[in-house]
Amino acid sequence: MVDNFSKIEQTPDNDQFNDEGINLRELIGTLLENKGLIISITAIAVVIGIVKAILQVPIYQADAMLQVEPTRSSMMSQDPFSGMGGGGYGYVPVGAEMVVIKSRMVMGATVDRLNLEVVSYPKYFPVIGRAMARSFAAQNLDKLASPWLNLSEYAWGGEVIKVDTLDVPDSWIGRALTLIAGKEGYFELVDSAGNVIVNGEVGKPVDKKITGENNSLRLFVSVLKARSGTHFTLLRQSHISAIWGLIGSLSVAEKGQGLGILSFTMNSASPAYAMQTLNEVAQIYVRMDVEKKSVEAQNTLEFLEKQLPTIKNQLEIATDALNEYRLEKGSVDLGIETKSILSGVVSVNAQITLLEQKKDELRGSFTPFHPVIVSIDKQIDRLKSQLKKHNNKISELPETQQIILRLSRDVEVNARLYSTMLNNLQTIKVSKAGTVGDVRVIDYAIMPSNPIKPIKRNIVMIAFFIGLLLALALVFLRKALHHGIEDPDIIEKQLNVPVYASVLHSEKQLQLNRELKKNKTYFGPPLVLALEDVDDMAIESLRSLRTTLHFAFLEAKNNIIMITGPSPGVGKSFVSSNLAIVLASSGKKILLIDGDLRKGLLNKVFGISRENGLSDLISNVIKPSTAIHRIEPAKIDFIPTGAIPPNPSELLLHENFGLLLEELGQKYDHIIIDSPPILAVTDASIIGRMASATLMVIRSGEHPLRELEQSVKRLKQNDIEIKGCIFNDVRAVSSGYGYGKYFYQYDYQK
Repeated sequence: MVDNFSKIEQTPDNDQFNDEGINLRELIGTLLENKGLIISITAIAVVIGIVKAILQVPIYQADAMLQVEPTRSSMMSQDPFSGMGGGGYGYVPVGAEMVVIKSRMVMGATVDRLNLEVVSYPKYFPVIGRAMARSFAAQNLDKLASPWLNLSEYAWGGEVIKVDTLDVPDSWIGRALTLIAGKEGYFELVDSAGNVIVNGEVGKPVDKKITGENNSLRLFVSVLKARSGTHFTLLRQSHISAIWGLIGSLSVAEKGQGLGILSFTMNSASPAYAMQTLNEVAQIYVRMDVEKKSVEAQNTLEFLEKQLPTIKNQLEIATDALNEYRLEKGSVDLGIETKSILSGVVSVNAQITLLEQKKDELRGSFTPFHPVIVSIDKQIDRLKSQLKKHNNKISELPETQQIILRLSRDVEVNARLYSTMLNNLQTIKVSKAGTVGDVRVIDYAIMPSNPIKPIKRNIVMIAFFIGLLLALALVFLRKALHHGIEDPDIIEKQLNVPVYASVLHSEKQLQLNRELKKNKTYFGPPLVLALEDVDDMAIESLRSLRTTLHFAFLEAKNNIIMITGPSPGVGKSFVSSNLAIVLASSGKKILLIDGDLRKGLLNKVFGISRENGLSDLISNVIKPSTAIHRIEPAKIDFIPTGAIPPNPSELLLHENFGLLLEELGQKYDHIIIDSPPILAVTDASIIGRMASATLMVIRSGEHPLRELEQSVKRLKQNDIEIKGCIFNDVRAVSSGYGYGKYFYQYDYQK
C-alpha cells in the first residue's frame, strides 16, 4: 500500500533571498513557469532560421591571382641611356595597380566584352520559387520542372535564357520588360502593362521601330529553354550602373607585403558568371598593361627618330669645323693631359645631354616635382659641377690646344651620342615586336563548386540564440509589468486574512481540462483530479485544508461552506469539487451545490445534465430528491444549477433558497456551494450570508493587491466574514514561494 501525505513548512525569510538582491529561486521559478512560452518562441525562431537557410540564395566566390613585377616603365626598361646613371626609378606601386584594376576603364571594358548591360532572368514564384527551382535543377539536368499548382508563368526549375542583344530607346533604359516563352522557340515581348511590343523567334534578330522614340528596339535571343507561358524579365541597364555593379562585386587585395601579388575575388549567385567575369577582368588588365608598354616603346622610338637627325647634323658640323681648323693650323698633337681632359669633358657632356633629353621625354608623364624629375635634376647639377672643373683646367691650356680641345670635344660628344642612340633605336625596334607587360596571370579563376554563404548551421544557431533571448526578454518584461501576488505571506500581512491552504499546480488537471474542452457536452465518468490521481500534490494540499476546516467549524453556526473568488478562472470549481471528494473520503456525508446560476459547469465535470437542479428547487418545480444526484465514484451528492434563470440574483434572494439550505443542512455533514466571483456579480454576497464559512480562492500571480482588497471589502460590506483564502495553482518552484515555503512528498514503497 502507498500512504501519501504532504507537509508544508514555513521558515523565516532567508537573507540570501531578500528583496534587496537577486532572488535566484524567484528567477528559476519564473523561467520554469514560462518554459512553454520560452520553448515555443525559441522553436519558432529556429524554424524561421531553417526556412531562411533553405530559401536564401547561395553565393559563390571565384578567385584569381596576378603578379605585378616591380619593373620600371617602358622608357626605363628599354633605356637608350643605360649606364648614364639614370636607372633605378619609375617603379609603379602595387596600391596604384589595385586602383587601376577597379577603375571605370577596366570595368567598362569588361562590361562591354561580356555584355553585362543586358540583364535577363526567369520569373520565380514569390519567396519559395527560387529555392524550389534551384533544388530541381540540382537533381535533374536538362529537364524542365512541371508547374506547381498549374502556375505556368513561373519558372520551377531547368529554365535557361541567353540574350545576346538588347538595344532599347534611351527612355527605356532601366525599364523591365517581360519575355513570354511560346511554342517551338517563339516568344513575345510585353511591357509592364501587358501590351505586346514584338514577337520573335530564338536565333533570329528582331528589329522594330518604336513609335515616338528615336532608337529602334533590337533583340536577339540565342538560347531559350522553357515551357510555353513561362515569363522572363529582360532589362537593359545603363553603362555606368553595370560598371558600379561590377565594381561592387569585385574585391582586390594584396597578398603579403611587398610581394607584388594581387588576389581577385568575386561573389555571385552564378558560379559560371563569377568565373567568366573574373577571368575577363584579368585578361583585359594584362592586355591593357601590354598595350601601355607598347605605346611607351612607340613614343620612345618616335623620340629617338626625331633626335637622330639633329645629332647627326651636329656631328657633321663639328667634324667639318675640326677638319678646317687643322688644315688652317696644320697638324697639332694633343698631350696626354689634354687627351685626359678631353675624355672627361666628352663623357660628362654626353651624360648631361642624355639626361636632359630624358627629362624632356618624362615631362609628358610627370610633374616637375616628381621624384624622377627631381633625381635627374640632381644628376645634371652634379655633372655640371664636374664639367666646370674640366673647363677650369682647359682655360689653363695654350689657346691653340683649347680650340682643338673644344672642337674635338664637340666631335666626340656628338659621335658618342649618335652611336648610342642609333644602337638603342635598333634594340627598341626589336623589343617592341615582343613587348611583355609588368603583369602576368598566376592563377585563372575556376568554377567554384561550394557556396561561401549562407552557412546554414550558423544561421540556425543565430536564430536559436535570438529566439531564446527574445523569449527571455518577453518573460522578464511580463514579469516586470505583472503585479500579481505570488507570495501568500503578502495576503496575510496586507489583508489580515489567513491562507488556509496552498494548492500546487497540477499537470494532470490541465489534461482533464483539455479533455472537457473537446466536447461541449460530456456524459461519462467524472473527470475530477481527486478521482484520477489521488496522490497528486494538489489533492494533498486539499487534504491539509480538510484538517484546517475541521477546527474552523468547531463554533460555526451551520455546516455550509461557500467558495468564491475575485474573478472568473481562479479555480473555484476545481477546489469545490475536489474538496468535496476529499471530505467525503474521510467518511463525511457531503453535498456539493453548483451555485453559479449564470455560468455553472460543475455538471459537465461529473458527466451529468444540468436539468433538475438548484433553480428548479428554489422555484418549487421539483422536489429535493429529484434534484440531488448521487455521484457514486466520488461518494458525494450533487445538485447542478438547473435551468439557467433570467434573474439569478432575485431567485437566490427568495426565501425558498434559505429554507432549502436549512433543510439540507440537517441531512449532511457539510454543504459546499460553488458561487460566482464576488467582484463580477452580487450572487456570492447573497449566498455568503447563509454560509458559516466563506473561502476565497486566489490564483497565484493573477491578482494585484488592489483587486484582493476590493474583494475582501465587498464581502465585509455584506456582513460576510472570510474564514480564509486558498492560494491556488502554486508552481513547485514558484517565484513567490521562494521565501521559506517548502513542499515535500513522502511515499511508503510497496
